[in-house]
Amino acid sequence: MSTRAGGTGARVSADADRSLTILVAPDSFKGSLTSVEVARALALGWLRARPGDEMRLAPLADGGEGTAVAIEAAGGWEWRSAAAHDPLGRAIEVSWLQSADRYRAVVELAAASGLSRLSPDERAPVAASTFGTGEVLRTVLDAGIRQMDLGVGGSATTDGGLGILAALGLGMTVEPALVVHLDELDPRLGEVDLRIASDVTNPLLGPSGAAAVYGPQKGASAVDVRNLDDALGRWADALETATGRRERDTPGAGAAGGTVFGLACLRDHFRSFAIVPGVDLVMEATGFDGKLVDADLVLTGEGRIDGQTAFGKTALGVARRAAAAGVPCVAVGGGVEPEGIAALAAVGAIAVPVVERPQSVEEAMAAGTAPLERCGERLARLVGLGTKLAAAGRPPRTPGIDRGRVVIHDNFDDPLPEFEEYT
Repeated sequence: MSTRAGGTGARVSADADRSLTILVAPDSFKGSLTSVEVARALALGWLRARPGDEMRLAPLADGGEGTAVAIEAAGGWEWRSAAAHDPLGRAIEVSWLQSADRYRAVVELAAASGLSRLSPDERAPVAASTFGTGEVLRTVLDAGIRQMDLGVGGSATTDGGLGILAALGLGMTVEPALVVHLDELDPRLGEVDLRIASDVTNPLLGPSGAAAVYGPQKGASAVDVRNLDDALGRWADALETATGRRERDTPGAGAAGGTVFGLACLRDHFRSFAIVPGVDLVMEATGFDGKLVDADLVLTGEGRIDGQTAFGKTALGVARRAAAAGVPCVAVGGGVEPEGIAALAAVGAIAVPVVERPQSVEEAMAAGTAPLERCGERLARLVGLGTKLAAAGRPPRTPGIDRGRVVIHDNFDDPLPEFEEYT
């Protein structure tokens, strides 16, 4: 996806007016704008200030909601639909992606089993099931596809993947004890190459587990969290016994309410199985590295650049790739905090806030794309100023004494006292 304003935008010699190639690769601003909308807004604003530049749009995601939209925007994919059930068992239609060559599929767990399927007063962490996602996977199998990427972010569930596995043929008896039966699992799983896109490293159980860390945001009370953790423990005992695998402590087992645990226990039943960083999977699917090769600057971003940015979020993943390629990177955030600034600075990227005045999160989310457009325009003007300064060269600085952070000139006989601490 490429955008240019004003003629051919032919490149000229390395001076202040030379056109630049800008790779725009943001994540979505969760609950507000898709990554496609964010990328387009930044590009539109940029071109107002620098209409001769080439804007290459590469919207991304981290394996959560918006993953399929970002991949489809890169081209070579087609939308398909599946009949399924939402987390509370209501019939719905769900979209998934099929590659143009019909060999690969991308499925978002959130499409059927996501928190976005429920209103705040419908959240039911104890009852919510991933069965609907299993139904979508079964539809993919029926379509003859055996290479599947599953994004697991944004779930409403804490069922340890029980729903998905039940939809794929797993059986279970509960009396006199919980026993899992694998003899009726869909035999086609043995032909499947499954990759799970997840950046979560939590184990299944305990204070860092699925229920304790993610249960409250799905509506779980303190009592619910204890009960869910106990239930996940019993489920883990039964499933690990049946499969002969111990996966409860596998990094990321707690993702999507333990869904990754359930699927990991069945890894021997797939042709291949892998848990991969979500942003890396999306970059691969969208051909990010190829677009990065001749970029002069990368613009990325996400709704919040904060302490979580250091744990594999999209902005950091993009910044690392840009740094490895020797391309400067700027990350914009709806909200920007010192921890996020530091995480990006460590790989040479600069974090810039989108907000222009004090406002609530609700106001910022309701503002639409206009603030992003203005942010893109400001960044373009700053880059334009920088290229002019670089083209002009730096004049000699013989007058004055450079004493670190403050230059005291010869004709400045009496520095103010407040400057002294900086000299």
